[in-house]
Amino acid sequence: MSKTSHSVGGLTVTISARGASRLKDGHVWVYRSDLVSADGVSPGALVSVVDQRGQAFGTALYSSSSQIAIRLISHEPVADLSALLRQRLADAIAYRERIIRDTNAYRLVFSEADFLPGLIVDRYNDILSLQILTQAMDAETAREVITSELTDRLHPASMIERADPRVRQLEDLPPRPSGLIQGDKTSTIFTMNGVQFHFDALAGQKTGAFLDQRENYAAAAQYAHGEALDVFCYQGGFALHLAQRCSRVTGVDSSRPALEVADQNAALNGHNIEWIEANAFDLLKDYSSSGSRYDTIVLDPPAFAKTKRDLDAALRGYKELNLRALKMLRPGGVLVTCSCSYHVSQADFIGVLADAARDAHRTLRLAEVRGQAKDHPILLNVPETAYLKCIIAIVSE
Repeated sequence: MSKTSHSVGGLTVTISARGASRLKDGHVWVYRSDLVSADGVSPGALVSVVDQRGQAFGTALYSSSSQIAIRLISHEPVADLSALLRQRLADAIAYRERIIRDTNAYRLVFSEADFLPGLIVDRYNDILSLQILTQAMDAETAREVITSELTDRLHPASMIERADPRVRQLEDLPPRPSGLIQGDKTSTIFTMNGVQFHFDALAGQKTGAFLDQRENYAAAAQYAHGEALDVFCYQGGFALHLAQRCSRVTGVDSSRPALEVADQNAALNGHNIEWIEANAFDLLKDYSSSGSRYDTIVLDPPAFAKTKRDLDAALRGYKELNLRALKMLRPGGVLVTCSCSYHVSQADFIGVLADAARDAHRTLRLAEVRGQAKDHPILLNVPETAYLKCIIAIVSE
């Protein structure tokens, strides 16, 4: 690392020894509490980062509002941010071309993991869905580069922005509605692992579907058999894959709009799946008490721990769900259990499952311990990029 400062347009941010240590360890974030000075730096600016001794750490995107004040974008000086954004977008697209199989829906850009902090781009067949999450990426110049590069390289029928009001508020950005950036097409049909799904670009959660589970859907189907229960089924991702192998499939979710889409997806694929609108905790409690039994159960709940403060409550929630499910599985049954909470580590999650198995008096064999799909890459020194856990376990005879 260079020992001298390389100022970007005269803008330099000085960080504390703790912030410097974080960057030396390979992370790319510096928190506001570790800023020493950011005099004259405007929101979203490109800045040089130095410590109090003048050692340079590279070039970063600055936020005047977020607790993540600095997001490192290069270890070198950056003279032309637009050119760098174009190259990073090209690299992200090329990476997906190498790894993507059996789908026309996948994550094209995964923020820090693609060295484009604050940008999410998902592809659903011929529609691109974007989320812009930082001041720097929200700047008109950056927006123009992003949309023009994606258009030139991929030629989508439409491009949609899914604005997150909470994130825009945290970044002190003006309110912005979700909507079309270009084109007029807002719905399509996409395919994952040979299974077809309806997609409405302006409805549903996140950018429209849970693409990070795509490879786990296929893995779960390899083990599934008999009567299956998919809990927190959303629009039917796991259920539709299980229906290829199971004699009967029931999907449970608390969202009626999600279940309506799930039913349309089932019809699209020629499957007859039972959908139940219910609170998952209440339903599992009733079913386990009444002696309901299944051969395959999937648990794919929303994030229970959105902050570190939520961890203990989250672990209790995961334990209750898994305990109920294990009591309902027949010998030889398959449990597919997931957590998308970054603050719940893989070790925590396996520990919860072990505790639930002990309390349910069941012996479990781990068949697979999985994570997010490969189009959601993980940066080894940025643990926040690894969040999804998916365990496939088999109840002993």
